[in-house]
Amino acid sequence: MSQGKMVEYLFDDNFSVSRLDPDGKKFDKVTRIEAHNEQMYMQLDIATEIYPMRAGDKFNMVLAPTLNLDGTPDTGYYTQAGRKTLADKFDYVMHGKLYKISEDSSTSSSAKVEIYASFGGLLMLLRCDTSSAASFELDQRLFLLIRKV
Repeated sequence: MSQGKMVEYLFDDNFSVSRLDPDGKKFDKVTRIEAHNEQMYMQLDIATEIYPMRAGDKFNMVLAPTLNLDGTPDTGYYTQAGRKTLADKFDYVMHGKLYKISEDSSTSSSAKVEIYASFGGLLMLLRCDTSSAASFELDQRLFLLIRKV
């Protein structure tokens, strides 16, 4: 029996929250988290009124082009038809657009890139190796999905 096509993640990794609001608190209901793992650094705005996060929290983050489990492209319309989606496996989901990819010149050792995305004004900065960024494209629409581990 063959399985159907599965959605391919653009990115899938675990992070640990190191600091909250590194530049000071700007908004009541949003917190900018600073998170990292061995190879990557990230800043991400989270609507903490609905999804609280604290320093020390560990979480899995996935970036995907669609929520459809079979990998079919997103139509741009949300339906509450009751069918299972990738979102069912996560606690927090945002939809947004990748608006900037740049080389990070602050490190001289290995080549790093900075990926910037906006999720309705909530921003993400992901600094990672060029190999981790291979599937990203400018103006790409994507879903960010988080679950605590």
